[in-house]
Amino acid sequence: MSDKMYQPTNLLNKWVQENNELVNKCKQQEGGGDTLSRDQNQTPLRSYSSEFHKLLRKIQGVPPLVNHTHLELSVVYNACVCSTAQSQFTEAELLLIQAIQRALQMTGDEPVASNRTVFWRTVLKSVGNTTFNTCVRYLLCLQWAIWLATCQLTIIQELKEELSSLFETLCGGVGDDKKNEARGKSSDIPLLVTDPRGLVELLQICTSIIQGAERLSEGQSSEALSALQTASSLPAPRALLAYVHFLSGSCLAHMSRPQMALQCYRKALVTDACCVSALYQSMLIYRQLGNTQAEIQALRLLQSTLMLPSVTVPALATTHLLSPSLLLCSQSLSSLLSVPSALSVLHSLALKCVLHGRVSEGVEHYLDLLAALHSEDQHGVHAEAPALPRLPELYLEAGAALLMARRPADCMALCNEVISTTLELLPEKVVLEDPEETSEAETRDMSVDGEDRVGMLLWTGAAYLLQGHCHTHLKDWKQAVTHYTRCINLLVRVRFKKKGFQPQITSGDMVVKQGTHLCILQRLKGLSLAGRGISFTQTDQLKEALRDLLLSLQASPECVGAGLWCGEVLWRLGRRQEAAACWEKTWSFTTQHHSAEGLPVYLQEPQSGPLLDSTELRHRIQELGPN
Repeated sequence: MSDKMYQPTNLLNKWVQENNELVNKCKQQEGGGDTLSRDQNQTPLRSYSSEFHKLLRKIQGVPPLVNHTHLELSVVYNACVCSTAQSQFTEAELLLIQAIQRALQMTGDEPVASNRTVFWRTVLKSVGNTTFNTCVRYLLCLQWAIWLATCQLTIIQELKEELSSLFETLCGGVGDDKKNEARGKSSDIPLLVTDPRGLVELLQICTSIIQGAERLSEGQSSEALSALQTASSLPAPRALLAYVHFLSGSCLAHMSRPQMALQCYRKALVTDACCVSALYQSMLIYRQLGNTQAEIQALRLLQSTLMLPSVTVPALATTHLLSPSLLLCSQSLSSLLSVPSALSVLHSLALKCVLHGRVSEGVEHYLDLLAALHSEDQHGVHAEAPALPRLPELYLEAGAALLMARRPADCMALCNEVISTTLELLPEKVVLEDPEETSEAETRDMSVDGEDRVGMLLWTGAAYLLQGHCHTHLKDWKQAVTHYTRCINLLVRVRFKKKGFQPQITSGDMVVKQGTHLCILQRLKGLSLAGRGISFTQTDQLKEALRDLLLSLQASPECVGAGLWCGEVLWRLGRRQEAAACWEKTWSFTTQHHSAEGLPVYLQEPQSGPLLDSTELRHRIQELGPN
């Protein structure tokens, strides 16, 4: 009889020892695997998971005994941690629910597992005065982790009081510390692969972050902000506290309090210098406020940070298996944290510098961008980032910047790259149809085929336009006329077709209706005709100059250069009243319209070449006197 009584005890000690050996091996692997990637750590993790499951089957192979329950639930905890860490959430949840039901058979309670909220409330009530109350609380921590990882926030909210009590119980007393210390020293107490206290702290802060992100995405900025401010005092890794400050800033930004939002973003960066989302959102606020210098500074810092080797969110040492990245998988949070790629930011930085007078700096950024695109080393590029413009567009932008920096030879070289890659692919003609009368299927076909054809034609035309500008800069008027003419000859290949009518050459009143392509087409026409007309004025071909300048104003009335030079030609031809009227109209138009805004930088009017002084022109009008 004594042998029979000794056997379960002997078996129990053997199983405890087997569990503890597995836990120690697992912890040694985790401790030495900090430099390994998550994928590299999955192989040993699968092995430990399999071993814990084998041990559990041995334990559950005998009828449930009270003195076995603590060990059984500890092994269940370890097995579930391994499964959860491998994102096997359904398997882990089923295992812990079945284990709890088996344990409760001894208390006479068998709660139905269909409704998780009711199930856990019943369980917590049933085990309140039992010896395995603590083990069940540990399993509730894991259930919480599974709900969080699978974004089941409704259940978490329904059990808010119970989970808050769990957090306070595990983190509030010294007793737990003593138990953990005893567990570490005693060989007959089953060890756990992850400290429940560290896990519950991680769960609390991650829950606050996810709930804050969800409320923010639903427009409940005020409620989210209140909860996040409470969460900022929770024990947590620095990276997660930075997320709390970042989300608080996002709430304030949505509440139209940009200065307070900036303070929160700064706090996020002080907490964790690698919180790139805070940098990105700060840059957007500076842009919104019109603080261009601060925006450029933020872009520069963001780009250099993104080029650093990837920095993962550091987990608590005691909860290494269940990392924050596993728990923070909400779509709302991912959307809020998303930032452009390093190369996209570099492009924005280059463009912003060029458009705001820092041309030489912008040129260097463009050259760095083109070099990076041709290099195989593109570390720091985030897959979720918005796409860069097409390569020909980047060449054209960089070329325009080089021309602004008085480097026409370099500009022409980049334009030659665009022309050489697109010239043979250009269509003989392109017909743009009225989008209001085009079916959805036809629009899709157009986006696949026609869009590329029109795009290539416009890119090549823009390359010729820039080369024309380069020759005017060099005062080579004959070559300037040649390149402007090449641009014009390409653009007349595009026709606009309205159903029931013959295709026709585009005109200015179609621009708004047709959108970007037609807008760019008209702008190219206006600038190339203006450029050729101005070149003709330099060789005293005034009739040809007047024809082109008038056509330029018809295609693109906002071209200031065309308007001023048209007046100049009229003045030289002795039509001085008409010249004065032309100048006055040009000046009044430029104060009322800004249609060039939002167009690519290569469609800005050239800042080099022959220019007219408006002050001198106004002086001429004054001397002319009344008609």
